[in-house]
Amino acid sequence: MPRSFSRRIIQHGILLCTSAVSTGFLGQYMLEKNKLRASSAPLHRPAVWLDDYPSREAQIDIMSKESEYDIVVVGGGATGCGVAVDAASRGLKVALVEKYDFSSGTSSRSTKLIHGGVRYLQKAILQFDSEQYHMVKEALSERGNLLKIAPHLSYPLPIMLPVYKWYLLPYYYAGIKSYDLVSGRQLLRWSYVISKTKALELFPMLKKEKLVGAIVYYDGQHNDARMNIALAFTAIRMGANIANHCTVTDFIHENIEINSSDGKTETKKVIRGVKCLDRYRNKEFTIRAKCVVNATGPYTDEIRQLDDPSTPKICQPSAGVHIVLPDYYSPTNMGLLDPNTSDGRVIFFLPWQKHTMAGTTDTPCEVTDYPSPSTEDVDFILGEIKNYLSSDIQVRRGDVLAAWSGIRPLVLNPNKKDTQSIARNHIIHVSDSGLVTIGGGKWTTYRQMAEETVNRCIQSAQLQPKNNCVTKGLTLSGGEKWTATSYIRLVQDYGIETDVAIHLSNTYGDQANKVADLSSLTGKRWPVIGKRLHAEFPYIEAEVSYAIKEYARTAIDMLARRTRLSFLNVIAAEEALPRIIDIMARELKWNEKKQKEEMDRAKTFLLREMGLNLKRDMRRNVPINFTREEMSYYMKHFRQMDVENKGFLTLSDLKRHLQVSDSDISQEELRILMHEVDQNQNGIIETEEFLQLMSAINTGAVSTSHFIKAARIGKMKGTSGVERSGGGV
Repeated sequence: MPRSFSRRIIQHGILLCTSAVSTGFLGQYMLEKNKLRASSAPLHRPAVWLDDYPSREAQIDIMSKESEYDIVVVGGGATGCGVAVDAASRGLKVALVEKYDFSSGTSSRSTKLIHGGVRYLQKAILQFDSEQYHMVKEALSERGNLLKIAPHLSYPLPIMLPVYKWYLLPYYYAGIKSYDLVSGRQLLRWSYVISKTKALELFPMLKKEKLVGAIVYYDGQHNDARMNIALAFTAIRMGANIANHCTVTDFIHENIEINSSDGKTETKKVIRGVKCLDRYRNKEFTIRAKCVVNATGPYTDEIRQLDDPSTPKICQPSAGVHIVLPDYYSPTNMGLLDPNTSDGRVIFFLPWQKHTMAGTTDTPCEVTDYPSPSTEDVDFILGEIKNYLSSDIQVRRGDVLAAWSGIRPLVLNPNKKDTQSIARNHIIHVSDSGLVTIGGGKWTTYRQMAEETVNRCIQSAQLQPKNNCVTKGLTLSGGEKWTATSYIRLVQDYGIETDVAIHLSNTYGDQANKVADLSSLTGKRWPVIGKRLHAEFPYIEAEVSYAIKEYARTAIDMLARRTRLSFLNVIAAEEALPRIIDIMARELKWNEKKQKEEMDRAKTFLLREMGLNLKRDMRRNVPINFTREEMSYYMKHFRQMDVENKGFLTLSDLKRHLQVSDSDISQEELRILMHEVDQNQNGIIETEEFLQLMSAINTGAVSTSHFIKAARIGKMKGTSGVERSGGGV
């Protein structure tokens, strides 16, 4: 062994041991001195806790008739619903309106992590930045609280940081240990170092070459959209009046006389409520209030300028794209962190809802109601994934099941004269007219943001709460009586499939039995109840009925927030859409025109915002470039189905051909097969569409195909070296 190589090994070993020992002693010292334990404020219920609550329409009627509220919140994301929870828990009279559905914006499009931010702590240490340090410490404290108040929706998740250079191991280890120590009383579990062998055992898909070891640390994970809905209904059960699909069209201003500092009387314009439009019923109404809170995320400036058109903009929107891949891309209970991407951004690679989620990007953008993932962002994430996965795994664009973009509302601080730097944490600003704006922040710190916002409301509007903030340890709706084994009672009492029972329990908590009560018989020996919306997912039809009771009013509400179908598999969401609309039409009394509107709107949503257009474009952009032998092979299969030599296939052709091998194929299955190949949706399968599908399968742009399997068309093999046909029909 060369002497220089031995010296490097010894140096690296000493450095690693020194880092580990010193960090260990420091951690032990702080543990003993400060008695750090994973503890929190005692869990408790609020004084008012309703078992039943008004319908959405009744809520709007109540708000329009109420003489005056203490606070009206504009925005039903995590922050807005958090403010409603905090205000209601203090005994204040509170109302909230949301333009679309609860969590329809950024709050349902997060990385699904409840975390402090490892990279922010790194910057805080390296740059001696106390602001970032306190932001991480606050977030870690809130992480522990959120994991306890919503145990059915959140849980600790181990995340692996693979290391491919020896000298980086002690550096990363010291950083992650610092993250543990800053967690303080809210520490989930201690991080640890593992060998290359152990890392590959825990994460078999990992790239083996040059791997020297890994570090595993813990953060929280949750179902963000459902967590947001739990916040909304926690506020409702405490007596708050809340409604979705209501947009604020204007403020109610009043002029009041005040005494200026020089003793003169002046007239001041103040906000005394909001004018709203119920978008579902197309009905206008007003809500009067002593204080109005602007918690609209990316729409912060839109609401601020509704109050005062001359006010400068403070929101700096940034788009973050995520993609979803099949479950085999990651272990079921181990995430991955890539701290050094090709352009310096951090990429997470996480198991979520029995799938694998990867992201995020960070690109400046414009505020829009319809944020869309781009091909460039999807390709960037896939490229970074390839760098960390084994060469045995073929990372294919066709494996992308869904993709979405969320707008992160970074803000400038209007309270400071220097507005050149974006606030790393949240900001609270009170305008001259009394509008309280809460901007910035992140999911994990929603509760702290809400507490500070309500404090500012009390101060600026001179409100009279019955008690101080009590949201630390305040159990959210669904979490009070839930246990990890609650699903077993659902299986035993209702005859529901185990995976469906687990899903219901982990989504609705101790309210899951209310969903089961709405379930209809399957007509089978087992399961007794619980008809699925889609065969591949545990979502059942009764959830549509229950979601309507929870104010769901559009098919998109069901696809995106009340189930997570569109976020997990955009094709499956499209397939489940007709049945969802059937159920909603029956219960909400939709006529044919309304049903068509909902169908068209939902399909546009899937195409534009959930990546369905990207999947179709992948197909269309794949060149048809077969060898002559391959072309002959595939055309032979096409002609076997096109017995009349028309040059295209109809549904009848497809049915006749497939019934030769499967006489039990249903009309619905035929429709799915036809839809898969018929890209221009003209009701026939043209020769070029057929060849395009075969080319997409061969190149990996499409991962699997029901049509190819049903028609029993295999790939050509052993044709390498044969002259290419020139690409095309």
